[in-house]
This record gives sequence, C-alpha cells and structure tokens, in this order.
Amino acid sequence: MPIPLIGLLLVTPALIIVLLLFIVPLFSSVTGAFDVDGSFGLGNFQKAFELYSSDMIFTVVIVLLSTFLIGLFSIAIGGYLTLGSNPRAVAILRWLYRWPLFVPFIVVGQILRTFLAKNGLMNSMLVEGGILTAAQTVSFLDWRGIVIAFVWKQTPFVTLLLSGAMASLDRSMIESARNLGASRTRILIEIILPQVLPTLLVGLILSFVTMMSVLSVPLMINAQSPTMITASMAFRINAYGDYGVANALGFISLLITSAAAWIYLRQTMKERA
Repeated sequence: MPIPLIGLLLVTPALIIVLLLFIVPLFSSVTGAFDVDGSFGLGNFQKAFELYSSDMIFTVVIVLLSTFLIGLFSIAIGGYLTLGSNPRAVAILRWLYRWPLFVPFIVVGQILRTFLAKNGLMNSMLVEGGILTAAQTVSFLDWRGIVIAFVWKQTPFVTLLLSGAMASLDRSMIESARNLGASRTRILIEIILPQVLPTLLVGLILSFVTMMSVLSVPLMINAQSPTMITASMAFRINAYGDYGVANALGFISLLITSAAAWIYLRQTMKERA
C-alpha cells in the first residue's frame, strides 16, 4: 500500500470526528441564525440585539478584563520563576500555580460559589479573624466572581506557556543585565517580555476564546442580569425553544472570537514580514 494512502487512512477517523462534531454543527448553527420561519432574514439578529445587547457588552467587558488580569499574573509568576533568587519559593510556586489546570470549569464554578457567597468560606474566615462583622460581609457572586473564576482557572495555562518560553531564552543577556545593575523588574519588562510576547499573545487569545465559550461559571456564579452570552443562549433554548435567536447569539460570539484571532494573525504576519 502506498505511503500517502496509509497516511490518509490514519487521519481519516480524526477528520470524520472533526467533521461530525465541529464542522456540521457550526454550519447548522450559522445557517440557523439566518433562518426566519423558513426564509433567509436578519430577524433573529434584530431580536438578539433588542433583548441581549447588554449581555453582549457585559460578555466582552468581562472577558477583556479577565484576559488583561491573566496576562498580568502570568507575567508576574513567569518572571519570578525565571528571575527568582529564592530556590525554595520558586519550587513552591512552580508546584502550586499549576493546580487549577486540572480543575474543570464546572467544578471551579461550584468551588467559588461556596467560597465567595455572603456566608461562604471567605467571609467566614474574615469574620472569625475579626476583620469583618457578619453585617459587613458582601457576596461576590456577581461579575467579580466570574472574573475571579476565569483568572484563577486560566492563569496557570498562560503561565505554563510563558514560563517555558522564558526558560528557553539565552541566560547570558539576563546575567549581563544583572551585572550592569538592572533590577529584576527592569530585566523582565525590557529584556525578557519583548522576546516572549508572541507566546503571551497566543496564550491570551486561547484563553479569550475559552472564556467566551464557558457556560457553567456564569450560570453558577452570576444568576442576575446582565449575564454572559452563553447563559443567554441556554436560557433562550430552555425557556422558549428559540434556536434561531440562540444561533444568532452564537454567531455573534463567533464574530467576537474571530476578531481576536484576526488580531493575532495580523501581528504574526507583521513579525514575519
């Protein structure tokens, strides 16, 4: 049997899975977004913007804020893993920061729902420590809880990519800067970060797309309105069986994530040019 044919047979099962589980549902969702009573139209999009425009803005703001914080924490953790002078602290941080990688989003939602509630673990510890009284406790089960969940879950993923890229850099530049008296912060910002910026951008865009698709966290943490687009899609289907508007919301989410992908591709093409 020719080698190209063997290779084709090996990838055929994967191609079939991608076709059936991703391409066909995507095509059905896109066509369903424009299907208005059996004819082509923009009625579903008009209804989606009338009912859920605040949810769209809320989603973009929450995801952008979370992405920004993920970038900051990833740079800080990756920088300390690369430049830290205390071997024990570096080892503990390297072992500790990866834990959220193995926790599914639905478990993250349940954990933080218990931790951030008005009578949750966080407020209970503050009350027991005498920092707050029971009347002063505040629930974080709102937009703040969603941001905390996203940042806690996605920071290890970006940090893992970023710290690996930092570890592969030529150490002679770092040591030269240290010998010239540069601080660790200056070395991180002016020497290390520009060289690993493409890796950071990849991690942040992947996190952006992941957060746009999460349903469990907004459903479990933020039960009020406005909420994220994924929760609005689920509500539209479960409450009204309205797949047209739900597909329109999904198509809008696809456009938002496509914009993030376009920014990455444009930056990559500039660097190669």
